[in-house]
Amino acid sequence: MQEQLTSGDLECVSDQKRAGVLSQTGVNPRAAVYPNLAAPELVTLALRRHEGTLSENGALVVHTGVHTGRSAKDKFVVDEPQVRDQVWWTATNQKMAPENFRRLKDTVTGYLAGQPLFTQDLYAGADAGHRIKIRLVTTNAWHALFARNIFIRPAAEDLEAFTPDYVILHAPDLELDPEELSLRSVTAVALSFEQKLIIIAGTQYGGEIKKSIFTVMNWLLPVKGVLPMHCSANIDKDNKSAFFFGLSGTGKTTLSSDRNRPLIGDDEHGWSDEGVFNFEGGCYAKVIRLNKEAEPDIWNASHQFGVVLENVVTRPGGKLDLDDASLTENTRACYPADFIPGAVKSGVGGQPDNVLMLTADAFGVLPPVAKLTPEQAMYHFLSGYTARIAGTEKGLGNEPQATFSACFGAPFLPRPPAVYGELLRSRLSKGNVSCWLVNTGWVGGAYGEGKRMSLAHTRAILSAVLSGELDSAEFEREEFFGLYIPKEVKGVPANLLNPSHAWPDQAAYAVQAKKLAELFVSNSGSFIENGSLAFLRDGIKG
Repeated sequence: MQEQLTSGDLECVSDQKRAGVLSQTGVNPRAAVYPNLAAPELVTLALRRHEGTLSENGALVVHTGVHTGRSAKDKFVVDEPQVRDQVWWTATNQKMAPENFRRLKDTVTGYLAGQPLFTQDLYAGADAGHRIKIRLVTTNAWHALFARNIFIRPAAEDLEAFTPDYVILHAPDLELDPEELSLRSVTAVALSFEQKLIIIAGTQYGGEIKKSIFTVMNWLLPVKGVLPMHCSANIDKDNKSAFFFGLSGTGKTTLSSDRNRPLIGDDEHGWSDEGVFNFEGGCYAKVIRLNKEAEPDIWNASHQFGVVLENVVTRPGGKLDLDDASLTENTRACYPADFIPGAVKSGVGGQPDNVLMLTADAFGVLPPVAKLTPEQAMYHFLSGYTARIAGTEKGLGNEPQATFSACFGAPFLPRPPAVYGELLRSRLSKGNVSCWLVNTGWVGGAYGEGKRMSLAHTRAILSAVLSGELDSAEFEREEFFGLYIPKEVKGVPANLLNPSHAWPDQAAYAVQAKKLAELFVSNSGSFIENGSLAFLRDGIKG
């Protein structure tokens, strides 16, 4: 039971200032409003309202209830005339009639008007030429802290005349009436590009806030010639960037955290004529079975005051049990990027010289590293492959399941994948960029028979790639995917580099490799049907 707030709790705005704080939101508040509180105040109120507990290190631990991940089947885009022909209508971009959105908005604004509210005014986009201004209105202090951690905090003087470009109305505890509002469930994540309004209701999961803005950036930037990317990025001493594309669980946050290469950001970026820029000011790291020795920076960042820990189990005294997946495998830590030592404060970097596409191949047939031709890079970008395994998600059997997510982020693409593919091709053609496929999954056999590629070996591969060592390596071309595999990488056993050599049973390897290759080809029809991408028809062979 949450404790109700009154005007005596910390500092809320006066009645006459409420209209300004909530301008452009459609909410006419009748209770206390708390704008732009800092982390200590938000933690204090979150604890007072029983929204979470403190770990022994001072992190705020919260549980998100039934929703421990995104509600992909409850995501909608309003079917408005100005955008109708440009939206990629899919199962995660479902059409919502404008009238239904109006009724949803009326329901949510009416509910919010009677609740104590927390607002945060924030930026998305470290490059001032491409950023947007966000206003979050939420009923929970911890969600305000989450947003404050994950997005970019404006300077105090910038808040004095802050006018949002996009508004998020966030009602996590409101269960909607599906029949009355023409919804699938009591949850809705709905986005209107014309009204520049996002409504999130019926889910506590913080990632919905983060990814709704990523969807907005994926909508806005392509028309400016900027490629929005679901990737992490770091930088070397010469201001050369490296991008790490990959779906959840492939290692993009882990591998981009490198003491020798300052972190630009761990998840969302734009690639413009000037270089790369982070969309966010924080990190959202997966922390299930996080190892202090293997990932010290993420470990240390996750054990600090001001961090939000989602669905992490605690023991008596607030001790964290990061190995306990009883609530979900998707345990998360949300913290400001400057919790990582040496992180790039500006959030921007120069043009990349390396692009890495990460996959966790549970079929065990993709090599630990392969150099991609430009055509192969585009093919694998549009494929967005990884594999899910039993134990990581409910309903999975014993066999690996191939997952293809266009541009490594299909649920967040409001435009057709070809739009982003063409932007990647344009960007690669303008610079001397090397592209690599890196498998952080299984070698020597499929899941259950082979072994997971060790983090130490993967880091050795990255060192060879980013130092330029592999640019002059000798390569061999494997049979099923047409990939170019280096014959030698310092610090990595040679028998692991070519998967056909790592499997003890060559016939079994060939069967598994052919199976995965066929899945790639089958999936590629989803983007090769676009006429401008027909040249990729044989992309699996380069």
